[in-house]
Amino acid sequence: MKTFLITGATDGIGFETVKRLRYAGHNVLFHGRSEEKIARVQATLMTIPSQGSVSSFCADLTNLRDIRDLAEKILQTGTQIDGVLNNAGVLKLKNPVTAQGLDARFLVNTIAPALLTETLVPVLSTHARVVNVSSAAQAPVNISLLIGETSTRDDFQAYAQSKLALTMWSQWLATQLVPPQVSVAVNPGSLLASKMVKEGFGVSGNDLSIGAAILEAALTSTKFEHSSGKYFDNDSQQFTAPHGDSACERKVAAVVDAIHGVYR
Repeated sequence: MKTFLITGATDGIGFETVKRLRYAGHNVLFHGRSEEKIARVQATLMTIPSQGSVSSFCADLTNLRDIRDLAEKILQTGTQIDGVLNNAGVLKLKNPVTAQGLDARFLVNTIAPALLTETLVPVLSTHARVVNVSSAAQAPVNISLLIGETSTRDDFQAYAQSKLALTMWSQWLATQLVPPQVSVAVNPGSLLASKMVKEGFGVSGNDLSIGAAILEAALTSTKFEHSSGKYFDNDSQQFTAPHGDSACERKVAAVVDAIHGVYR
């Protein structure tokens, strides 16, 4: 029995993945931003026969204070974590600029995973895995957009940049963890039937189980035990190279420094 933390677990791929982990008998700590949705998910998980425990946390990942508070609350439980699934993500927003002057798409998709995970490093187990939900949509990162100096209403462009930034940070994290700990970025599959895809692209999408299965595997399967620093593309079902910018040490360092500059 292992213990896994999953963000964005009240619907979509996150919800399907947390159910799979529950069925497998693991302890799950899950996050959502709505108390009402969290209560529904908690009730659903408790109907699944399992020896594992269930704990929930509420936080708005568009707010730096909430992200820090979430990390501290998890630390205070004293729980050793065997896997972190940074799944929470946003694409289309009416107003992407937060009260703090930051881009909410970068906050949720990039900054929150970095701040949360780096805070939790002291309680990661010796074989822990950090799985970062990336995307086939990746675009060169505009640092000024990442740190809130500029803004854009192009949701898809901001999303694609935030996912490449997350993938770059995932590579960097691999250099900070102690083997056999793993940090891996995963594209769970393009246009799956999540709320984000329906709202962003107006299509019903493909079976969510496609994504949930690979995310569960990334957390638990031996296939991923030597994958630290890599990117797995579930569309092609293989480890492959992400956007070319991720191969440039200078660009990766600039993105990681910018991420850290937002919250340190």
